[in-house]
Amino acid sequence: MNRGYFADISELKKHGGKMAMANKTVVPSMVAKKFPSLEVERSDGSRLKIPIVYASGSEYPKASLLCLSFRASSQPMIESWCAPFLSAFNASKDIRLHEVSFVDSWLLSLSPIKRMLLRVMRKSSTGEGNQALKREIVYFFGDHYYFRKELQILNLLTGYIFLLDRFGKIRWQGFGLATKEEVSSLLSCTYQLLEEK
Repeated sequence: MNRGYFADISELKKHGGKMAMANKTVVPSMVAKKFPSLEVERSDGSRLKIPIVYASGSEYPKASLLCLSFRASSQPMIESWCAPFLSAFNASKDIRLHEVSFVDSWLLSLSPIKRMLLRVMRKSSTGEGNQALKREIVYFFGDHYYFRKELQILNLLTGYIFLLDRFGKIRWQGFGLATKEEVSSLLSCTYQLLEEK
C-alpha cells in the first residue's frame, strides 16, 4: 500500500491508468462487497456521509456512482465516465453522482486553509442547470490509507469508479479512462440496479 510516486508513474505509463477492464455485468448482491463509509465535506462546509444507503422511511438513491480522485491527473479520467452518465440519467431522481477528491496534504487540511479552499471550490461545484441528477463534488481531507487499503487502491494517479446499489454494495467498478464498451456496460448495469426490487 505504501508505494512511491515513481512506481505510480511507471504503472500509469505502462497502461494509461487502466488497472483492469471494467466489469461487464452487475456483481450479484450476495457476493458484492460493501463500500466503506466515508465522511466528506461539501464546498459549503457541510458534511455528508457516503454512501447514502437504504433506511426505512427515508429518501435514498437506488443507485449511486462514486468517482474517486486522489490526484489532479485523474480528473480527465473521471470526466470520461461522468459526462456520458450524466447525459444518460439527467432526468433520474433515483440516482446520485458523487465525485470525491482526496486532499492528503497536512497543510491544506488545516482548518483555516481548508475553509478557504472550500470557499474557492464552491463556485466550481454547482450542479448542471435544472437536471434531476446533479453532480456533487465533495472533498475528503486527511489520511486515507485505511480507506484505500479496504478498497485495494494502489495507484493514486488513476481514477476509480464505483457503482453502488441502495444498500451501499459495490455492484460494478471501473478504472482510468472510459472506453465506449465500458461506458455501455456502466449504463446497462445502472439500468439493472434501477429495476431491482
